[in-house]
Amino acid sequence: MSLGTAVAAFAVVALALTLTPGLDTALVLRAALTRSRRDAAATAAGIVAGLFVWGAAAAVGVSALLTASQLAYDVLRYAGAAYLVWFGLRLLVRAVRGTAGVEPDGTTDSSPWRAARQGLATNLLNPKVGVFYVALLPQFLPSGSDPLAVGLLLAGVHALISVVWFAVLITLATALGRRLRRPATVRAIDGVTGTTLVGFGIKLALPR
Repeated sequence: MSLGTAVAAFAVVALALTLTPGLDTALVLRAALTRSRRDAAATAAGIVAGLFVWGAAAAVGVSALLTASQLAYDVLRYAGAAYLVWFGLRLLVRAVRGTAGVEPDGTTDSSPWRAARQGLATNLLNPKVGVFYVALLPQFLPSGSDPLAVGLLLAGVHALISVVWFAVLITLATALGRRLRRPATVRAIDGVTGTTLVGFGIKLALPR
């Protein structure tokens, strides 16, 4: 297939993946509803940065290790599960204690850098993203093309779609957030998000 056809076809698949509710959407919504537009945008930026890492890794064959080696996949899977459960439990503790203004890592102030790190770490520790890229991306590499360059291009397409989607979520959530940042509501949001993260982590850790 031509490069244009590959990009268009990949964009359709990436759009479907982006619009499917998941962990990334939950993190960005939580940041927008309980913190600020700036922190939500930073969380989204971290997630998008992770897409480029996975795109490059898949293009050069690094993430192929996840499908070729059960041990490598399990190591990343358990690391990701542990991170999600830890992060989710911190949110649940925050919700139970009602410690408004205290972040899950124990700090009292949020920052774009901290939010971006959370988004990036969550994306990179999710082996499903890596497996998605290594299984899908090679099918969209035109014959004779530079795998790394095209891999980054396709990751850029996915990133652009994600940016637009996150921008819509953040705009809607921050508009509602002005009314939803009361302590009781913030605790409820943290409780729901924490439960979701723990659920994702447990599901990720369960044997296939």
